[in-house]
Amino acid sequence: MFTPVHAKKHLGQHFLIDASIAERIVGSLTMADTAHVLEIGPGTGVLTQLLLQRADLQLLSIEIDPQAADYLQKKFPALGSRLLCADFLKVDLSTVFADKFCVIGNFPYNISSQILFKLLAYKNSVPQIVCMLQKEVAERIAAPAGNKTYGILSVFLQAFYDIEYLFTVHEGAFAPPPHVKSAVIRLRRNATQQLDCDETLFRQVVKTAFNQRRKTLRNSLKPLLGNKKILHPIMDLRPEQLSVKEFVNLCHLV
Repeated sequence: MFTPVHAKKHLGQHFLIDASIAERIVGSLTMADTAHVLEIGPGTGVLTQLLLQRADLQLLSIEIDPQAADYLQKKFPALGSRLLCADFLKVDLSTVFADKFCVIGNFPYNISSQILFKLLAYKNSVPQIVCMLQKEVAERIAAPAGNKTYGILSVFLQAFYDIEYLFTVHEGAFAPPPHVKSAVIRLRRNATQQLDCDETLFRQVVKTAFNQRRKTLRNSLKPLLGNKKILHPIMDLRPEQLSVKEFVNLCHLV
């Protein structure tokens, strides 16, 4: 199917063309605590068009592709200065938003994890995220402890967000179609303002543990512990068996 913007492989562009899927994605954004919304990677504007129709929000879009940004400016003149042609990963969001803002977007699959890690740094300003990702990544983020796909991104995001896997999107909903299925998830900020442990240590422990996820914590944490011995039953578990709370407790032992 023809799209008005040429999809660029190096940007991981696959433009959503299914209007019903777009409506479901935008409808999944339930505004709370703020009217400000950031759309990441609007592309050809399939979500933008619907977002501009919502009276309960104030939209700002960031698009890295100059061709797409030019098309969006012509198609949606109402955007005006609320469309930034920039690399989201390089934008200081504190200079863009003075207060809280929600996030929505069909994230480029090759940088979706990087986008979420960046948003995590603004967790106290971002009460909600609705995004489409590669299905495998979406399942990993939403996976509970004990699931084989549960990992670093799962723990980091679930520490501060309640995560819902909303629905699966098939390849035919895009032009050009990707080689994988996609999924939409919603992240809602939970009540945790800060962890009951040093967050730098928390990140270090989680990363070190999952770097050798098939080993027990007694073995996978050796690079972090050195000669220190921890006599606790938790050390006989593998990292995917630990909830966020248990990782916090582990930090008190390290």
